Amino acid sequence: MGYALAAALDDGFLAGAPRTGFAWLGAAAAAVVVGAYGTGKTYAGVAGLVEPFRDRLVTAVVDRALRRGDPAAVSRLTHQTEIARDAFAGLVMVARSFVFTAAGALTGLFLLAPPLLAVVVPPLVLGLALFLVTLRPLARRQEAYLAADEALAAGFGEVFAGLRDVTAAGAEPRVRAEAGALTEAALQASRALARWSVARVVALAVAGQLPVVLLLAVAPWLLDRGVTAGALVGALAYLTQSLMPALQNLVHGLGTSGSRLAVVARRLTAPSRTPGAAAAPGSPAPSSEAPALRLRRVSFAYGEHADPVVRDLDLTLPHGAHLAVVGPSGVGKSTLAGLIAGLLRPGSGAVVIDGRRADTEAAAARRVLIPQEAYVFSGTLAGNLGYLRADTVPEEELRAAAEALGMTELVGRLGGFGAPLAPAELSAGERQQIALARAYLSPAPLAVLDEATCHLDPAAEARAERAFARRPGGTLVVIAHRATSARRAGRVLVMDGADTACGDHHELLARSPLYRDLMGEDADGAHGSQPSPGSHPPRPPRDADRINPVPRPGLAGDGGHVVAHRPVGQVQAVGDLPDGRPFRGE
Repeated sequence: MGYALAAALDDGFLAGAPRTGFAWLGAAAAAVVVGAYGTGKTYAGVAGLVEPFRDRLVTAVVDRALRRGDPAAVSRLTHQTEIARDAFAGLVMVARSFVFTAAGALTGLFLLAPPLLAVVVPPLVLGLALFLVTLRPLARRQEAYLAADEALAAGFGEVFAGLRDVTAAGAEPRVRAEAGALTEAALQASRALARWSVARVVALAVAGQLPVVLLLAVAPWLLDRGVTAGALVGALAYLTQSLMPALQNLVHGLGTSGSRLAVVARRLTAPSRTPGAAAAPGSPAPSSEAPALRLRRVSFAYGEHADPVVRDLDLTLPHGAHLAVVGPSGVGKSTLAGLIAGLLRPGSGAVVIDGRRADTEAAAARRVLIPQEAYVFSGTLAGNLGYLRADTVPEEELRAAAEALGMTELVGRLGGFGAPLAPAELSAGERQQIALARAYLSPAPLAVLDEATCHLDPAAEARAERAFARRPGGTLVVIAHRATSARRAGRVLVMDGADTACGDHHELLARSPLYRDLMGEDADGAHGSQPSPGSHPPRPPRDADRINPVPRPGLAGDGGHVVAHRPVGQVQAVGDLPDGRPFRGE
């Protein structure tokens, strides 16, 4: 554009040849059209870069959410990934525009008159250097601003969801103070970001506007040394119509979109530790002397004023142990599983896995939890089974796991390990088998089965538990829903509120009335179907959970279970009762 204007003036209008001048102006217009066409064609190439980038970010966010339960996953998936995609696309476009525009403008200035470069290049380089120096602190302020914004959104989300509770509890002053602190932190972060943005304006003025001022200031000197009037007009056109807009886009793009992209991408793709991943640098290696699991006076309650579900529990499991946890419904068995898995934090005491606290990433690599509701995602069967492994699981190992867990027939019916899965077409029991095999193949030595076999028949359940118990160096904790699980375990933990007991099957039959009731046996080992003299357990009724022991014999349908002394609010499944029969016909 600048070269065409200079030629139109020097060789055309100022030389008395208007046709030549108009011809050069026509060439400049044609160049603008060609440039616009070329810019339009670049968008397809940008899409080819940006969309795979966004897909990788989404994969990283979903992976972290599934592995670590990231509470900000929804915000990251719906908001921050879109910020990153838009920022990346804008950054690619402004960078491309600046590179080609600057190269064209500087080449044009050189062709017009080499002395013009001596005026334009020094302030341009100085301004760009000043801008690049401010990028890192600007990115840090941008990250602090985003973190404050996330905290503000999360805090006010909790407040809005609990306005009724806040009013009922008279907590307005406390909530006002906490919300005010979050708002003040966001305000300070915003101000810090704005202060550093001033440096960006200064850099833009030095690189983009100072060359124009200098060019006008030294114009007489340039004219005295042979630079033509057309060359000066062309140089001004290069600066004001090409270089300055491209520079403004670059500075604003890198300063805003670039720093935001760096911050958001780092937050989205920060590595998450997965079960089976190598320990972080500096973390101690697994200790062979430390027990596989240790609970030291652990207490937990669902609320500040609620009765503890787990109270002062001490438990030590060596490597290779097989523990079954039994007790009435609602007594805290799943709560214990959550404490071991690090999903819940004890109110007091400590949960330690292989020498590491349960809420650390080092402990997360040493355990795997299989909940009652098994999760199967769309993909191949091999992808589901090997999800907790850092490497690709060989097919021989997949077949061995399927054989150990009794799911060879299921693998054949699905079409092999490479077959795609449709989770909605699987039964609850089939999903549980796949989740069990996934945990079986994971390198985590401690496996916690929280009623993870409730949809399997007793034979399949027994086979799965035996397979986990035989894992080399493996430790198994089973939250049992059938009495047979306790019979198979080497140790049994009977949870009964504040009264807990731990031992093997025969020890607990001798000293735990609740365990005898759950097993449907008398103190001397006779099954509950044979009436025994007297009532068991011979303890006074308790009322902590509105549940009393059953005095027997003589009650119709009695299987040594428990009954509520108020209206029944939940009915046990028939198969959960020790004698397998309905209770009064339910």
